[in-house]
Amino acid sequence: MLPEKFLERMKENLGDAFDAFMKSYDNPSYKSLRLNTLKADQMFLDFIADWNLEAVPWCKEGYYYEESLQPGKHPYHEAGIYYIQEASAMLPAVLLDAKPGETVLDLCAAPGGKTTEIASSMQGQGILICNEIIPSRAKILSENVERMGIQNAIVTNADSETLANKFPEYFDRIMVDAPCSGEGMFRKNSDACDEWSPENVQLCADRQLEILENAAKMLKSGGRIVYSTCTFAPAENEGTVCAFLNAHPEFSLVPPNISLDVFDGGHPEWVSSNDHEVTEHCIRLWPHRLKGEGHFVAVFEKHSESADVRKVKPEKGINPKELKDYLSFEKNYLNRKFQGTFVKFGDQLYLLPENAPMLKGIKVLRPGLHLGTFLKNRFEPSHALALSLNREAVRFSTDIDLETAKQYLNGQTFSTEGEKGWHLITVNGYSLGWGKLAGGIMKNHYPKGLRKNY
Repeated sequence: MLPEKFLERMKENLGDAFDAFMKSYDNPSYKSLRLNTLKADQMFLDFIADWNLEAVPWCKEGYYYEESLQPGKHPYHEAGIYYIQEASAMLPAVLLDAKPGETVLDLCAAPGGKTTEIASSMQGQGILICNEIIPSRAKILSENVERMGIQNAIVTNADSETLANKFPEYFDRIMVDAPCSGEGMFRKNSDACDEWSPENVQLCADRQLEILENAAKMLKSGGRIVYSTCTFAPAENEGTVCAFLNAHPEFSLVPPNISLDVFDGGHPEWVSSNDHEVTEHCIRLWPHRLKGEGHFVAVFEKHSESADVRKVKPEKGINPKELKDYLSFEKNYLNRKFQGTFVKFGDQLYLLPENAPMLKGIKVLRPGLHLGTFLKNRFEPSHALALSLNREAVRFSTDIDLETAKQYLNGQTFSTEGEKGWHLITVNGYSLGWGKLAGGIMKNHYPKGLRKNY
């Protein structure tokens, strides 16, 4: 039951392609996942050779899978080895092309698909701030960042204006996956149809331009903004791009670093513009042309001379004397020393990336990697720390098979031999969580709130 006014506009815009577009709604949506290169390697693909995956053409880590597979109900999912993500939604982070060591912002980040893809590109090096304005969605974002074992991410819950005032010309790259009317998701989400209206499309376009304005203030000269939506609406796509370029001569569109025959260009004529750069440099993904949902992507670069802007002060961190119990745990159980800024929130210890900015005045859900909790005369490691480590990073680890892993994820203990104390529990070499071995019994430290039956 697609909205009538939506159909009228689509028929006018698509012309002869409209019938093919409508037929795409008769097909089920494609299922896809993206490997987390912070953990996954070629060996993992060998483990899942019987999954019959098909490569996503525009994302080398992306794969289609058959719906019957249900990879979200597999121990590998809890290990953060992959992220279940719609195939078209993988493209924007590919075009952002984040590099290790850069300072990157994902401005509208929940639930975390693009954030986790950016983090894979950064390979744990640099500073990644991922922000979500809606508190409940920011919590989900933080949980996905943890599951994927990301060490250099800070999760914030703020509006774009607050961040712009805090971080003037601070970021090398910014992802703006803007809130939109969701027309590209109609096939997957019937609620999006019910919420749609021409008035809401215009409200979204106005909000998107405001978000882009604030993103522009936070970008360094020479930096890149990737703007994306999951809607077909020209007002929210070409309209927003043209309005932003008209207001910001210091920005220009740049050609995407990937081109495929299944991609369409932008259509400035749909918003009464003749900007050839919009035609050539924007990308539209149509469900009748490829295996994916509707998406729009544009890449901006900033060419102005940097002004004499206020520098962002780095976070100072805690007194090293407060780390005594943590350092004892590190000495006894880890084979690595973390580099960065240690901060405490109550009895919780976090590790911020090196040179991380001062976060005062911003609501922060995850100030870097959660290392663990200070208890009386001891330190207890966090689940987030376990998921960020591999077997080489710890002194003791216990590898289990898939059946035992299912029992572990359900909170069960198991018998094993080994050194007394904290063990990283792994499944086929990939970290799942902590266990504490004593008397031949591995006590289960998988978080109670995450436990599930298989």
